[in-house]
Amino acid sequence: MTFSTQQKSVTVPSSLETEPQPIVSEEEMRQAVRTLLLGLGENPDREGLQDTPKRVVKALKFLTSGYHQSLDELLNGAVFHEDTNEMVLVRDIDLFSSCEHHILPILGRAHVAYIPDGKVIGLSKIARICEMYGRRLQVQERLTKQIADALQGLLQPKGVAVVIEATHMCMVMRGVQKPGSWTSSSAVRGVFAEDAKTRQEFMNLIRHSPSFS
Repeated sequence: MTFSTQQKSVTVPSSLETEPQPIVSEEEMRQAVRTLLLGLGENPDREGLQDTPKRVVKALKFLTSGYHQSLDELLNGAVFHEDTNEMVLVRDIDLFSSCEHHILPILGRAHVAYIPDGKVIGLSKIARICEMYGRRLQVQERLTKQIADALQGLLQPKGVAVVIEATHMCMVMRGVQKPGSWTSSSAVRGVFAEDAKTRQEFMNLIRHSPSFS
């Protein structure tokens, strides 16, 4: 696994981190789904498909709800001053996202560690950060980087490390059709990038994860 040695100190804006979206009504979205069904050769008026446009729009809005969350709202003040400098690791965080190229699922796990420098974050908030960025149209490389940069900007710790292992349904269900294939991506900041021993300690800890067995 290759780690980037680039170190960044990133301040993450508290406002919504996406460009303004065009205003489209829910009815227009439903009509778009209906058009897709017609294009697939289906009859959107048959019993089993009558409510499908409504369900698809509702599902897509949920799966991309991360666009409408901010780190400030998510954290809700759960950053605390603490005199500790030992590694904090939350591993095996279930991760669900959607490939931006085909809008098909990305399924996997994230392992997130940081070394505090006077501030710590509520452990559940690490999972929430992964969830927020996961619930967007993504590529795995960007998702990994966004999680690392968010923690780096929020805590200014001595270092951050993120590894994601995921399987992509766009490779499993279509295209090359390779079930069982997994993609690993990593992002390291601070001492994890600079110190091989610290980086190795992190890797040794996550290798005990079921997803690495």
